[in-house]
Amino acid sequence: MPRPHFLLVTYPAQAHINPALQLAKQLASTSSAHITFTTTATALRRINNNNNPHPFLTHATISDGYEENGDNPASDSPIQRLTRFSLAGSKSLLVLARSLSDQGHPVTCIIYTLLLPWAADVARQLGISSAVFWLQPAAVFSVYYHYFNGYKDVIDSGVHQPEFMVNLPGLPPLTSRDLPSFFLPNDPYSSVIPAFEEQFKTIIERQVGDMSKPKVLVNTFYALESDVVKSMDGVELIGVGPMVPLAYIKEHDSSSDKTFGVDLFDGDEKDYKKWLDAKPEKSVVYVSFGSIALLQKRQLEEMTKGLMESGRPFLWVLRKAQREAEKDFVIGTEVIEDERGMVVEWCSQVEVLSHPSIGCFVTHCGWNSTVESLFSGVPTVGMPQWSDQPTNAKMVEDVWGSGFRGRVNGEGLVEAEELIRCLKAVLGEEGEGVRRRAEEWRDKALEAVREGGSSHRSLGRFVEEVSSHESE
Repeated sequence: MPRPHFLLVTYPAQAHINPALQLAKQLASTSSAHITFTTTATALRRINNNNNPHPFLTHATISDGYEENGDNPASDSPIQRLTRFSLAGSKSLLVLARSLSDQGHPVTCIIYTLLLPWAADVARQLGISSAVFWLQPAAVFSVYYHYFNGYKDVIDSGVHQPEFMVNLPGLPPLTSRDLPSFFLPNDPYSSVIPAFEEQFKTIIERQVGDMSKPKVLVNTFYALESDVVKSMDGVELIGVGPMVPLAYIKEHDSSSDKTFGVDLFDGDEKDYKKWLDAKPEKSVVYVSFGSIALLQKRQLEEMTKGLMESGRPFLWVLRKAQREAEKDFVIGTEVIEDERGMVVEWCSQVEVLSHPSIGCFVTHCGWNSTVESLFSGVPTVGMPQWSDQPTNAKMVEDVWGSGFRGRVNGEGLVEAEELIRCLKAVLGEEGEGVRRRAEEWRDKALEAVREGGSSHRSLGRFVEEVSSHESE
């Protein structure tokens, strides 16, 4: 059987690149497949080079429609950026695939990440298979899937009502605050819903090369979302996660790759690792809101007050963009100089969450952060901001039981007293059950990705099916 060749295409954002590159590495290390990892030149330059690159994993670039002209994507709206990437990306991806074929490396299957449905059209032009790599949980996929397949009117007509609640297959009852924020009429990014609709039409109608249901690779694992996976009839959800560096899967293997992929932000000069080493086990509160979210000044002030009054040591990631957005907000010198707190501009999150001193993660509940906390066995305090984060926070608190969601006031802020309450609920005596469940999910996540685990087997079966279909 010929060796399959996967062309893996991802949007040039950190939250997309990192799990996609881990998928590429795991495909290369667990099968005989060749993988060409593809994104824009600017993003590719920021990828951390593995000291021991896999011989079957190579990199290539495509155009986003901006780089060659020196244009600034930030000057356009999200829809304009997606449209421009669609036009330039599809053309350059087709050229790349044909070039690889001319070099004797024909592409077997194109795997593409969220909001790049045009990659499936390229696969159709080439007459090969395609599959989407869904970067959010199966629960959020299910919400979108059912919205576009029978529940649109129900959600649109009721989402603005205070008492609204919807029951979707395989999911707990969801209120307006539990749905992805794009469904809310006042959300500034609600205009991207048509892009999601196009994505789902592509998955259902235009996937080429499969003899059965359309296949969706998901950065999750079966034990975590088995009810959701079993409730989906029109598509086959394949849990292949959690996508974390191989070194964290292959324990005590110093030769394994510990790099996650790309940091679009420079690391901090402060020696936070040494600072963490000096702290007691499970005592530190780690605070980070990812690579995109910017908090209001009022929320920053409440966060500072809550962290200082909690009496817990904390490591807080406060990005440069956040500091610049609220220039008159200054974290007092007592926070930086006090042994209890350290504020950094950026850090290696998987490494921090894996440190024995970390006892709690205050997070925006982005899916990568949620997956990393589950994999590390660290309970969370959720402060969701947008997109899939409200649904993720709902699942963490009410289904997986590995954390709490901060209650907001009438202005949408988590006040200092509420943050303190949540930290006590996680780190205090009453938090024993939450901490135990977080550790149980850690064990199940590690079991899933190790050789013979559910995600490892699922990824192998996917490669085998693509290979066998290609050989027919």
